[in-house]
Amino acid sequence: MTRALAPDPAPYDALLICSFGGPNQTDDVLPFLRNVTRGKNIPEERLLAVGEHYYHFGGRSPINGQNLALRAAMETELAARGVTLPVLWSNRNWHPYTVDVLRDAVAFGARRILVVVTSAYASYSGSRQYREHLAAAVAELAVPGLELDIVRPFFNEPGFIDANTEAIVEAAGRLPGDGPMHVVYVTHSIPDTMQRASTATGPGYREQHEDVRATIDARLRETVAVPLSSSLAYCSRSGDPRTPWLEPDVSDELTRLHAAGVERVVIAPIGFISDHMEVAFDLDIEALEAASELGMAAVRAGTAGTRPAFVRGLVDLVLERAARARGESAEPVTTGALGAFPDEAPPGSCRMREGEVTGIPVLAGTED
Repeated sequence: MTRALAPDPAPYDALLICSFGGPNQTDDVLPFLRNVTRGKNIPEERLLAVGEHYYHFGGRSPINGQNLALRAAMETELAARGVTLPVLWSNRNWHPYTVDVLRDAVAFGARRILVVVTSAYASYSGSRQYREHLAAAVAELAVPGLELDIVRPFFNEPGFIDANTEAIVEAAGRLPGDGPMHVVYVTHSIPDTMQRASTATGPGYREQHEDVRATIDARLRETVAVPLSSSLAYCSRSGDPRTPWLEPDVSDELTRLHAAGVERVVIAPIGFISDHMEVAFDLDIEALEAASELGMAAVRAGTAGTRPAFVRGLVDLVLERAARARGESAEPVTTGALGAFPDEAPPGSCRMREGEVTGIPVLAGTED
């Protein structure tokens, strides 16, 4: 899908990709996990158990390299459109920390920066927590005139949908055997309380994923030559086991599908924009091992990553938001049934718990 967007990034003088972060070596693992879980009363033994996931890969998360690749791809796409805009990258939980990257950007003259958060979906952990994080960084710097805007959740941006559809079609081509195919769409689980809070001002986290599932299913049925079914499952739950989280877990879903006679499965990580640790360990190791033990033919689809459709879509979002910031008309373009989320989050949106007012400042919805 082509949009008539002017190659003008004004009023923005920098673009920041803000991500979760991950360790680069073995010695980073526990300090990183302590950063992630600070204030959450997670026992040290739980951190040691999660740390084993990283040690399995030499202590290095793939997320940092993938963010560097995404930054390079966006720089290339912007340049191809004649757009001059520095592209920066920062993390919430590890180096390069956002406050340090913003400090450097300010030193080079940046004052109004547009932020792309590397989470496509709206929830506390995927949206509001980043808004809190960015507000804290701006407050710490206390630079007069420094202003950050945030690109809206992009789960239904056409390029994101196109890239994930393409990845699933590719995976279907690698799936052994013939006959019906089932797609297990997978995302990161969140507590039930966070899911309920995500529905306070619009479609919730689960509903956003279900919309993506329905949209991609419709496209697959036009592309894949075998009967198709699908379901949504979750991975990477953590915390107190007595606290309800969204289910089913992907391995439990594979067990259910096997009992129902499903023999061929594509595991599609639509909840992640790149192949980071939850994908590399929870899916590539645990879920595929579960499928193998059940005797199911299973492959894992790729993520949006740096697929051209996804990168084009992100740049479209940047130019679309820049146009609106200039006061021009730039209607959001989406696919699926839910429509575009607003640029500024409405009051009460994406809290950790519905109705809980913490008083923590946020950006992109400061009336909240």
